[in-house]
Amino acid sequence: MKKDIEIPKVADVYIAIVNEYNDIYKTHDWNAYIINDKNVDLEMVLIVTSGFSEEKITSTFRKKIDMLPKKSYAKIELMQEALFALNNTFKVSFFEGNTMFDKTYLFRKNTINLKALQNIPLMEARGVLVK
Repeated sequence: MKKDIEIPKVADVYIAIVNEYNDIYKTHDWNAYIINDKNVDLEMVLIVTSGFSEEKITSTFRKKIDMLPKKSYAKIELMQEALFALNNTFKVSFFEGNTMFDKTYLFRKNTINLKALQNIPLMEARGVLVK
C-alpha cells in the first residue's frame, strides 16, 4: 500500500541560476545549471522547467542529459530577466543506479537578482542556488 512505497530523498543535486559574462555579445546573461555534487554519476536526467504567476504561465521547456558525471554541472538554459518576476520551477528526475529520484526546485518570484548572488558549489561562479 502507500505506506510501503519508499520515496528516496534527493541530496547533493542543485539548480543554480548564474550571472555570467558573454564574450560574444559583451553582455551579462543569466543561465540555469544543474549541479551534481554527488560521488556517483547521474543517468537519464530529465529536466522540465516553467514559470508561473497568478496571471501568467510560460511555455514548458524540456531537456534531457544522458549522463551527468559525478562532481560536475551542465547548462540547462538561458533565462530572460523578465522571467524573474515569475515563480520558476525545475522538475528534475534521474537514475542513480537502478533507483529513480525526483525533485522539484522552486525559485520564488523576484528572488533571482544581483543582491542574492552567492558562491556556487563546483563552479567558479556566483549565482542563486536552490538545494
